[in-house]
Amino acid sequence: MKKITALALALAMALSLTACGGGDKSTPSGGNAGNGSNAGNGSGAAGGTNLSGLSVTCVVPYDAGGGTDAVMRGLADAAKGSFKNITVENRSGAGGATGMLYGAQAANDGSIVTMITVELATLEAMGNNAGLTYTQFKPIMMVNSAAAAITVKADDDRFDTLEDFIEYSKSNKVQVGNSGIGAIWHLAAAGLAKTAGTEFNHVGYDGANGAITDLLGGHIDAVAVSYAEVNSFVQSGDLKVLAVMANDRLEAIPDVPTCKECGYEAVLGTWRGLGVPASTPDEVVDELYRIFSEAAESDAFKEFMANTNNVIDIMDGESFNTMIGEQLELYTGLVEELDLKIG
Repeated sequence: MKKITALALALAMALSLTACGGGDKSTPSGGNAGNGSNAGNGSGAAGGTNLSGLSVTCVVPYDAGGGTDAVMRGLADAAKGSFKNITVENRSGAGGATGMLYGAQAANDGSIVTMITVELATLEAMGNNAGLTYTQFKPIMMVNSAAAAITVKADDDRFDTLEDFIEYSKSNKVQVGNSGIGAIWHLAAAGLAKTAGTEFNHVGYDGANGAITDLLGGHIDAVAVSYAEVNSFVQSGDLKVLAVMANDRLEAIPDVPTCKECGYEAVLGTWRGLGVPASTPDEVVDELYRIFSEAAESDAFKEFMANTNNVIDIMDGESFNTMIGEQLELYTGLVEELDLKIG
């Protein structure tokens, strides 16, 4: 089995998926963990803040149509009865930094909630974060996690297996699309290439949807994105997944092997969650946690996530914040090992 030479990659890859399942759903996400302040009564947290009259904008730092956009829209729809109104706004650019910076610098009254992603750590690690740091946010909760899926066109007879793809790349330049340079899907493909002893030409987009569109058009050779983002095209017979960068096979595609089964020790994925500016009062964060955690537990959201092959993975804000800091340290080591530092 081919293994990457640095411990940093193994640790970062393992943490990306395994640490995501350890959150405590019952703990409020502000600085008041354990004080019971989010024991809501339907009209606001007990003794806390009532946000039912608030108009909320949920910021997605990527283009519409990708996995992050889909998860945010599904969750916003499930939470719509708790606010005066709730809308989703896409602010893409700089691998996610543009939208997340906007959210970090927004009003601290709960009216702007940002879908923060693993790029909050990876962009800073790579040095192309445009001034964005995870300490600018107060995380509310983690919502979702997903493994990378190495995907090609279904009619591309060059690649029937991951091994075909790897061997071809050793003597030909292959273009692998991702959701942005410095984004997790860029690191996923770079990590796989390093593990396999080959090189890919990485092509960045403002979200996975653009990469998938270009793959369908034959402009690039493959994408490294989540399975949920390519599921509909796999089902239609337009795309095929060669392997997933997970510890175990995905339930949705049980016949598709993991990279580990193919001989490449590569496990890497994303996470997505909600955050507000760091200066947001704890009582506002606690109430947002109550509202969105209830929405995440709703039958409507569970059905939406199941239908779109997305995994619900809840972690409270305090645990989420700790995990982001740990991942920044790990991805910094990974970026150095892969020689991907930009700034």
